[in-house]
Parts: sequence; C-alpha cells; structure tokens
Amino acid sequence: MDFYKLISERESIRSYDPDRKIPEKIIRKILEAGRLAPSAANRQPWKFIIVSSEAMLKKVRPCYRGDWFYSAPHILIVKGKRSEAWVRRQDEYNSLETDLTIAMDHMILAAEYEGVGTCWIAAFDPDVLKKVLNLADNETVFAITPLGYTPENFSKSWNKNRKALDEIAEFI
Repeated sequence: MDFYKLISERESIRSYDPDRKIPEKIIRKILEAGRLAPSAANRQPWKFIIVSSEAMLKKVRPCYRGDWFYSAPHILIVKGKRSEAWVRRQDEYNSLETDLTIAMDHMILAAEYEGVGTCWIAAFDPDVLKKVLNLADNETVFAITPLGYTPENFSKSWNKNRKALDEIAEFI
C-alpha cells in the first residue's frame, strides 16, 4: 500500500470482532515496527505489553470506560522508564513521552498496514494498570490501544476533518 494512502485512510476504530484473534506473526510485525522506531540518543526507553489472555483482559479492561473497548481481543500497552530516557542538559527536558509517541505511532501505522484496527487511548486510568501490571514506581504507561479486526459489516468512514496545510504550515 502507498504510504500516503495508508496515513490518509487510517482512522481510530471503535468496533472489533471479539472472536477473531490476530495471529502472533502479525502481532510480532506490529511490535517490530515499534522496536525499530527512533528514540533520543537511541535509548529505547520502552516496553510493549500485549494482553491477549482472557484472564488478563478481564483485569486490564476496567482501565477504560468505552463499551467498544471490551470487544477487542488484544490490548497493546506502551510503557517506559523516565530514568532510561535521554535528558537535555540545558533545561532537563526528558524525551520519554516523545520516544514512546514515536514507537506507538509506528505500531499503529504497521497495524493499519496489516489490516488491524487500533484506537490510540490516553484517557485510561493509570492506577488500574499500575496495579494490574504490577508496575514499578519508575514505570509509566504512556498509551494503550486495542488491537483487532473489525466486524464483517463494519465500514470505515474515511472522513478525516483536518485543517488545511496552509493553516498549519509556515515556510520561512
């Protein structure tokens, strides 16, 4: 698929076929895209967690309130350690959020390429995940996304309301 078509047609999916699991081979391709993502000073301060077992899904799903979230057969969790990320000396900016954003974006685009639906979620309850995943104090969950195939009757809207390039780009 053409890259520009891929990014223009990707959208957040809020409907999943709960009975259609993603083959491990495809999940590994998606994770590989995250592994290959650039990070500041190549620190790679991330870990990717794939939740697929019914027991763990039952524990993780309460971190988000959307009903549609409960139908996804897999949940991808991106976590990192601030202490492992690069820090700019001048102002102590820590690159953790930037690095994890890039990794998540790579995986979401790879999922789209593989025909797997995603929906970037930041509005989760971090306390639920911290407890369920037994996270250390220095670990942060940055973002999560369900992973799954859409139901047979699902149709993407392909209607992205985005500002015109001239509104957001400046040539100087």
